Amino acid sequence: MCSNSQYGESQYVKGMHLSCPPARPSFPFPLSPFPPKILPMNPITLTGDSLTIEQVVAVAREFAPVDIDVEAARRADASRSAVERMIETGDPVYGINTGFGRLANVRIPKADLDQLQRNLILSHVAGVGPELPVDIVRAMMLLRANVLLRPTSGARSMLAARLIDVLNAGIHPIVPEQGSVGASGDLAPLAHVAWCLMGGGEVVVGGGRSTNPGRRTTAAEALRTAGVEPIVFKAKEGLAFINGTQAQTAILALVVHDSRNLLASATGATAMSLEALLGTPVPFDERIHQARPHRGQQEIAARLRDLLADSEIRDSHRENDPRVQDAYSLRCVPQVFGTVHDAIEYAAGVVAIELNASTDNPLVFGSEILSGGNFHGQPVAFVLDMLAIVLTTLSGMSERRLDRMVNPETSQGLPPFLTQDPGLHSGLMMVQISAAGLVGESRSLATPASVQSVPTDGNQEDFVPMGMAAAYKVRRILSNAQRVVSCELIAGAQGLEFRKPLKPGRGVAKIYDRVRMVVPKLEEDRPLTPDIEGLAALLEREALA
Repeated sequence: MCSNSQYGESQYVKGMHLSCPPARPSFPFPLSPFPPKILPMNPITLTGDSLTIEQVVAVAREFAPVDIDVEAARRADASRSAVERMIETGDPVYGINTGFGRLANVRIPKADLDQLQRNLILSHVAGVGPELPVDIVRAMMLLRANVLLRPTSGARSMLAARLIDVLNAGIHPIVPEQGSVGASGDLAPLAHVAWCLMGGGEVVVGGGRSTNPGRRTTAAEALRTAGVEPIVFKAKEGLAFINGTQAQTAILALVVHDSRNLLASATGATAMSLEALLGTPVPFDERIHQARPHRGQQEIAARLRDLLADSEIRDSHRENDPRVQDAYSLRCVPQVFGTVHDAIEYAAGVVAIELNASTDNPLVFGSEILSGGNFHGQPVAFVLDMLAIVLTTLSGMSERRLDRMVNPETSQGLPPFLTQDPGLHSGLMMVQISAAGLVGESRSLATPASVQSVPTDGNQEDFVPMGMAAAYKVRRILSNAQRVVSCELIAGAQGLEFRKPLKPGRGVAKIYDRVRMVVPKLEEDRPLTPDIEGLAALLEREALA
C-alpha cells in the first residue's frame, strides 16, 4: 500500500509524489444491453467546493476514480490544528469535549475524547429496513469526503483520503434506508459508513448493477484485502463525519439527474402520442409562449416543435379537420411539463449548493469554533417533496395520453387497445391499467414528508425535516414515472404503426426507432411485462429525446 505520513496512507491525494499510481476498480462491469458510457480515466478531484451533479453520477454509477486536491488537504489540516489547539485549552466546545444532543452539558475528560467519538459512531449505527443501492452509497461516500475537505470541518485530511481509498477500491458499506429524520443530518446512514471505515459491519465489494450484486463480506476482510487500514476517529472527527445531509443529498443529486432524462423522454413520448392521435402542433407556436415567458414552458414548446418538424402525419389532417383544439393532455404540455422543468432545475440549484456546503457542526472558522444548525436538512427535504409532486404530475399526464390512444372513443380512428383484431386480442389494455395503478400509488406517496416533524433527542431536536422519508418516496415515484412513460412510449409507437405509410416528425421518427430496438411491434397478444421493464431500464440510463 502507498503511504504518505502527512496525509495518511492514501494514494489518492492529488499532487503528492507517491510510490504507486492510483488503482482502478478491479471488479468487472456487468454485461448489459445498455452499457455504461466510457468515461475518461482522469480522476475526479475533490476540492471541497467544486463538486457537480455530473461528477456525482460518474462516480456513483460509472465508478469514475477520485482523488483529493493537495491544497484542499492542506486547508483541512490547518483547520484540524485549530481544533487541537482548542482541545489543549480545555474550554468546553460542543461535540469535542462534551456529550451530544441533550447530553451536551456533560463534560468529557481529555483522556476519553477518542473513546467519545468511537462511542458516537457505534451508538448511531441504528439504521433499519432495506439496504440502499450501491450507487446511492457511493454518492454518499463521495459527498462526505468532499465536505470533510472543507476548512470548516476540523477533521484530518487523512479521514477524507481514507474514505476515498475505500470508494476507489469498490468497497460499499451496507447502509439501511430508514432511521434518519434529516437532523442533525443523516446520522444513522452516515454512521454505517463510518463503521465500515472502523472495520465494522458488512460491505458489498463491486456491484453497482442489478445484474452484478457484488460480493458480500465483512468490512474488516474487505479493508484487509484492499490494503486499507481501519480509521481511528480523533476528537470531533466522528461528529464531523455523521453530522450532515449527505444521504438525502446523494439521493437528490441522482434523482435530479434521472428526472432531467425522464422529462426529456416524456416530452418525446408526448410528441409521439400527438402524432398517433392526429393532434396539432399549433399550441406549441413560439408566440404563444413568448406571451407567458416561463423558461421551462418555452423550453418544452421548443423541444416539441423540433420533434414534430417535417411530419407527413400532420400534413395529412391539416385541412378540413373538424376539431378546434386538442385535449389538455396534448395541448397544455408546455405549461405543465414546463413547470416540471423549472422545478427540476430549482432542485438542481439546491444540489449545487449542498454538494459543496458545510453541513456539520460545530464549524471551524480560523481560531473560532461555532455551533449552529447547518446540518438541518430542510432545504433538501423541501425539494425532494417538490420533485415527488412534479414527477407524479408528469406521470399522471402521461397516463392520460396513453388512455386516449387505447380508448376507441378518443383515439381518432385507431383500433381499440391498439390491436389489429380487438376482442380476440386485448392489445395494450393492461398497459394502460398498469400505468393507472402506478399513477395512483404515486399520488398516495406525493403527500409531503417535510412537514411531518416528530421531535427527537429528548425534545432538543424538536423540529426535524424528515428528509430521508421524502427521499424514499421520491425514489419510488421516479421509478413509477419511468414505467408510466414507458407505457406511453409503447402505445405511441404502436399507434404510429396504424398511421403508416405516413411518416411522423423527424424527431419522433428517431424515438420510434429507439423504442423498436427494445419493444417489437405488437402483432398479437404477448406478455407485456418484459416490454415495459425493458423500456424502463432504457429510460433509467438515457434520455430518448
